[in-house]
Amino acid sequence: MARQSPHRPDADEPELDDTTPSAAEDEVEVDRPAADRALWDELRVDPVEIALPAGTGFTLRAYRPARELTPTDVAERDQDDPFLARRQVVETEDDEEVVILDEEFAALTAEDEDEDEERPKGRRRGTAEAADEDAEDADEDEDEADEDAGDEEVPVFLSHRGKLLLFKSPESLVSFIRSGAPNDLSQLDSWNELSERVEPGDIAPLDEDTYELDLVVENLRGGHDAWDPTLLIEAGEIARDLAYALQLPAVLDMLSAGSSLDDLDESLRASVNGGLGGFLGRRRLKKIGAQTASLGWRTIVGKISAVVDWRD
Repeated sequence: MARQSPHRPDADEPELDDTTPSAAEDEVEVDRPAADRALWDELRVDPVEIALPAGTGFTLRAYRPARELTPTDVAERDQDDPFLARRQVVETEDDEEVVILDEEFAALTAEDEDEDEERPKGRRRGTAEAADEDAEDADEDEDEADEDAGDEEVPVFLSHRGKLLLFKSPESLVSFIRSGAPNDLSQLDSWNELSERVEPGDIAPLDEDTYELDLVVENLRGGHDAWDPTLLIEAGEIARDLAYALQLPAVLDMLSAGSSLDDLDESLRASVNGGLGGFLGRRRLKKIGAQTASLGWRTIVGKISAVVDWRD
C-alpha cells in the first residue's frame, strides 16, 4: 500500500503552530464573557454559590438593616424536621432558653479547654432604691442596644419558611425569581426590579461569594499542616450568615465568641498575617484539636444541610 503523504497547507492557508489558538479555544473564550456586575451593585443583592455534601447550588444573599427585615418563619420547619428537633431547646425556671449542643462535640470541647478563671462576683446592693436605679440603667442600656442592633446590617437569603432555596443551575434560579413565588427576599424594595431584569448570564458569583462547605471537614481531618485558611475562614463567614438568617441558634452558639471554633477562626485569620501576629496565630493553631474542630464542623454542615430545599 502506498504511504500517504502528510497534509501540506495551500499557499493561502495559514499554518498552525503551537502558539496559534484553535477554533475550540476561541469558542471557549467567546462563551465566557466577563459577568456584568452593574445589576447586583445597583440593587444590592448578590448571587452566591454554595457547595454541600449533597451537591452545589446557587442562591441569592443581601445585607440590610435589621429593622427593615422580617425574619423567616421557622415554626413549620422546626415542627416537621426531626433532625432540627435534636437541638433539644428547653426552658429553665427563669424562662431562659438553653441550647443543648451535640453531646460528642461538647464533650471534646470541654476536654480541650483549660479551666476557666473564677469570675468576680457582682457588687451587691443593700437598698431597694439602689436596685431600682440598676433596673432603670439596665432598661436604658437595653433600649440603646436595641436601637444600635436595628441599624446593623444583617444577612437575608433567598429562603422560605426557614429553608434555604438552592438551585442547581442559573436557569432554574432565574425561573424561580421570575415566578413570583413567595420568599424572604421579596420584602426588599429592589426585588421587583430584580425579577424583571435578571438573566441566567447574570448568575455568576464572585470568588468571595463562592463557598465550599463540602471540603471543610475533610480538610480539618488532614491535620494542622493541611489546613486551608481561606477555605475555613470563608466557611465560617457563610455559616454565620446562614445561621443568623435561617435562625439556627445551635450553629450560632458553636461559632460564638469564645467558642473553640471561633478560636480556630481567629487563629486562622492571625496566621495569614505576617510578623509577630502571624507567628502567634500559627502557635495558637497548634493547640487546637483537629478532632474537635472536624467534629464541630461536621455538626455545623449537617445542620445547614438539613435546612436546604434543593430546586432543579
